[in-house]
Amino acid sequence: MDNNAAAIKALELYKINAKLCDPHPSKKGTSSAYLENNSKGAHNNSCTDRKMNKKEMQGPRDDFKDVTFLTEDKIYEILELCREKEDYSPLIRVIGRVFSSAEALVQSFRKAKQHTKEELKSLQGKDEDKDEDEKEKAACSAAAMEEDSGASSSSSSRIGDNTQGDNNLQKLGPDEVSVDIEAVRRVYDRLLSNEKIETAFLNALVYLSPNVECDLTYHNVYSRDPNYLNLFIIVMENGNLHSPEYLEMALPLFCKAMSKLPLAAQAKLVRLWSKYRADQIRRMMETFQQLITYKVISNEFNSRNLVNDDDAVVAASKCLKMVYYANVVGGDVDTDHNEEEDEEPIPESSELTLQELLGEERRNKKGPRVDPLETELGVKTIDCRKPLIPFEEFINEPLNDVLEMDKDYTFFKVETENKFSFMTCPFILNAVTKNLGLYYDNRIRMYSERRITVLYSLVQGQQLNPYLRLKVRRDHIIDDALVRLEMIAMENPADLKKQLYVEFEGEQGVDEGGVSKEFFQLVVEEIFNPDIGMFTYDESTKLFWFNPSSFETEGQFTLIGIVLGLAIYNNCILDVHFPMVVYRKLMGKKGTFRDLADSHPEFVNLYADYILNKSVEKQFKAFRRGFHMVTNESPLKYLFRPEEIELLICGSRNLDFQALEETTEYDGGYTRDSLIIREFWEIVHSFTDEQKRLFLQFTTGTDRAPVGGLGKLKMIIAKNGPDTERLPTSHTCFNVLLLPEYSSKEKLKERLLKAITYAKGFGML
Repeated sequence: MDNNAAAIKALELYKINAKLCDPHPSKKGTSSAYLENNSKGAHNNSCTDRKMNKKEMQGPRDDFKDVTFLTEDKIYEILELCREKEDYSPLIRVIGRVFSSAEALVQSFRKAKQHTKEELKSLQGKDEDKDEDEKEKAACSAAAMEEDSGASSSSSSRIGDNTQGDNNLQKLGPDEVSVDIEAVRRVYDRLLSNEKIETAFLNALVYLSPNVECDLTYHNVYSRDPNYLNLFIIVMENGNLHSPEYLEMALPLFCKAMSKLPLAAQAKLVRLWSKYRADQIRRMMETFQQLITYKVISNEFNSRNLVNDDDAVVAASKCLKMVYYANVVGGDVDTDHNEEEDEEPIPESSELTLQELLGEERRNKKGPRVDPLETELGVKTIDCRKPLIPFEEFINEPLNDVLEMDKDYTFFKVETENKFSFMTCPFILNAVTKNLGLYYDNRIRMYSERRITVLYSLVQGQQLNPYLRLKVRRDHIIDDALVRLEMIAMENPADLKKQLYVEFEGEQGVDEGGVSKEFFQLVVEEIFNPDIGMFTYDESTKLFWFNPSSFETEGQFTLIGIVLGLAIYNNCILDVHFPMVVYRKLMGKKGTFRDLADSHPEFVNLYADYILNKSVEKQFKAFRRGFHMVTNESPLKYLFRPEEIELLICGSRNLDFQALEETTEYDGGYTRDSLIIREFWEIVHSFTDEQKRLFLQFTTGTDRAPVGGLGKLKMIIAKNGPDTERLPTSHTCFNVLLLPEYSSKEKLKERLLKAITYAKGFGML
């Protein structure tokens, strides 16, 4: 078996996860060619490239077999000769040889380096100590470099030259790279217009990528030589990576290799790319997005064939994360102005000891999950006020459509190495998908609390309530609710993680979700009533703000925070109107003058700090503490940006009733084509905005659209008997409208308007 056949066989074995390399490789044949060449100066290409014999090294100059790395001038020299002979095969062969070899590509397109006098003397002294053979080789190298009239003086035609490698390592700063990026861009601009030359790049990348993956996975090559990063920088400058020819094999293989980069290398790439222009960031983003979309639409992913198991999609998502953070770091970043942590920690559940006895220690004790790359960079998404390109461009809708969120959430919680969760790349998910992940997290916590309650009952022999049960009087809803919640927060905050069950005193409604919706709506109406004085209202912006002169205690604001946390936890939308700065503060950022810039451009730092932070410090800290009592163990902070938190709490203000009509289902004999249904939608579409909100309130229990818009509501219109004088009724728990078959359109409109205008309370039908 010759070397090429052996290499092909090795790749086949690697694809099926066969063991390729000895964990403790011998010196003869199992180590990486890149490492061998850089440590020994030899051309023993057992992992990466084929050997060259002396005849090849001494071949005709026109074949350029002595070119072991490339510079911009060398490319142009070969290109000019090829044009003269009208034969581009020599250039194609050189590109194929260099771009398919890790060590050759790493040494290519180096920046010119000016040597100091001391360095030149040191190099001269070392040359004098070499034996005759070494002197001859050095002379040959120097001659070759002279012929390469523009070759980088920091590079050597001997790829394994240890002295040169050591010098590069010493002189390279933590955020510096040795590759001349502008030269690489100019070369691509000149060459990619030639179809045959582009094919050489494509084929070389197919051959290169598995070997690079091997280097990074088994040989820790980056820690030995940070210049290895040059390879990825050079390849990513290829403007054709997103073209169809690359999507099938070359780009997936390259993404798999790139995803193996260690954290420090990823961070260095991010910092480098963060200095790129917005259009360059967008090109790289589109490259990985194109691959993800291509793989998603060309496969049939479902619950048995998960998109999480597709290596190409997973690898591309990991690579896209680096571009995403480059977009963040390169944007308008404010790493200061962070809210101080609560002085008093959120109390742990009193059930913790029992959980430990049962072998179920509470997870996430150290707080919400933080992305390791975010930690390495020292920058968070929340720090970025304006990225280079909008965050929304990183969302991949086809991926969201096929993602089995229940499975993905499981992988997210288990954190195994062999199962990837897209929740670790929340930037690629839309708000609807992330909300579904949060829903699973909340429901599992509710189930866990119920389970622990049952176990307590068995151990202690007393019956405990598995729900967070609130019994309130409609006329005293604030007093009843807040007193009860205050007792729970003081005695056992873990009860706040139980599923909410609301009962209005004297009413027969059973809470399957609808009663809770009305409870939250009534509480919010009372809390934000200007007469209460807890919040001030700005008529010009239609927004509420904390009243710094409020006579209410901090405990009252804590309870309001609990209410907002419970709304998210129980998947209820609230009619709350806060400025965006409130959600930024909830996510840990202080308000600054920039948060007032739109309406109050004359404010400066000190005044903004007073208005947004100091004047309401007590009220907001209490409010935030209450919010965190419910959400502190949730992945909320990891998954969502402040504007998405607002969407979770308040829902969408855009009411698209056309989308609602398209997704509504029918029951009891009605169909989409029934006369009364057609008349019903004509009436609803003619409603004013206020009437439409009343209709939503009557049918669903809230006048806001859910995350994702009204198209996600899944309303059902069911027939409720023949013509009658009775009003339409609804099951707000299930978004069901019970509609009698009225005899005329006029009667339908009159009955419907009366129902939605005067509806209040719950009764048994």
